[in-house]
Amino acid sequence: MLDLADDLRRWLAEGREFAVATVVSVDGSAPRGPGAALAVDRDGTAIGSVSGGCVEGAVYDLCAEALADGRARTERFGYSDEDAFAVGLTCGGTIEMLVTPVGADSTVRPVLESALAELSRGGPGALAWVTDGPSDLLGRALLVRPDGTYTGGLGGAEELDRAAAEAARDLLDAGHTGTVTVGPGADAYCAGRPALLVLSSVPPPRMIVFGAIDFAAALVRVGKFLGYHVTVCDARPVFTTRARFPEADEVVADWPHRYLRGTRTDARTVLCVLTHDVKFDVPLLEVALGLPVAYVGAMGSRRTHTDRLRRLREAGVGERALSRLRSPIGLDLGARTPEETALSIAAEIVAARHGGTGAPLTTTTAPIHRENRQAPAAA
Repeated sequence: MLDLADDLRRWLAEGREFAVATVVSVDGSAPRGPGAALAVDRDGTAIGSVSGGCVEGAVYDLCAEALADGRARTERFGYSDEDAFAVGLTCGGTIEMLVTPVGADSTVRPVLESALAELSRGGPGALAWVTDGPSDLLGRALLVRPDGTYTGGLGGAEELDRAAAEAARDLLDAGHTGTVTVGPGADAYCAGRPALLVLSSVPPPRMIVFGAIDFAAALVRVGKFLGYHVTVCDARPVFTTRARFPEADEVVADWPHRYLRGTRTDARTVLCVLTHDVKFDVPLLEVALGLPVAYVGAMGSRRTHTDRLRRLREAGVGERALSRLRSPIGLDLGARTPEETALSIAAEIVAARHGGTGAPLTTTTAPIHRENRQAPAAA
């Protein structure tokens, strides 16, 4: 739903009444994941998508019904359901949906206004919707901030609001969107305990590209397309210019290893070493392989890779750290041009992120989507 933030903010500012259908959970193969949304206003204007086209018509009707009676509702579409087959969900999965009306006097409206205003400024936060539990709580919402403060409420006891905020904050800290059940009692769901869909909004992950070469320029473009905040770093100021990398968020002229030591990284950061020069990439990789980042890849031939490993071992880098190094960088696509090489690197990053194999889907039998495959070990 946060993908629709700009349009929904405009609708709210214009005083429009609308309903939002949000994907709560997905089981099996389905086109869109939790958090995907479709919104419909009273004039029948629709924005967004919840299924890539499969059940859009049926969900559109649910939004119209919610606007007419002012009640939130949930709905399930799945391949095994005759109605779902009729509306076209033939991909083998099941989608759980929450439909929430946002009328002029809706209790959700001020929460949504605050959430979209704050999150549009790029700050972290989580919007938590009640998706199951007591009927009078269905569709209630909380905006939860990183410091644990919140706006809105579930309409019940303050203790329940605090528990919901704490649960949402845990997911926000991890940068995850997902469902959680809150309230007193056992961890498993029981009657009377509301379930929340928590939509986490965090700053985009970082991609740091080391080496101001033509391959880097192509990788910057692909990285931006994938939603990364992209930085280019090289020790040679003559090559490390904004004119050569206009699409990068940052262009830094500094020794790569020194810059990496001093900059912010986290578990979502990807590091692409394209320097292809031992005086740059060996000290850089010494630092990179000691950081808890998502991906470290280095460009070079197999001969270069063998020599690089020898030098890193001599520098004291252990085998466990070396096993994290993706080199030669990228998947085997037969790439030749900078753009093709950037695509192969991006494909490996996506595969590493979601536990993919990089093999053609026609040769595999594992579930296509991440939710149904074994998660990879943490890097």
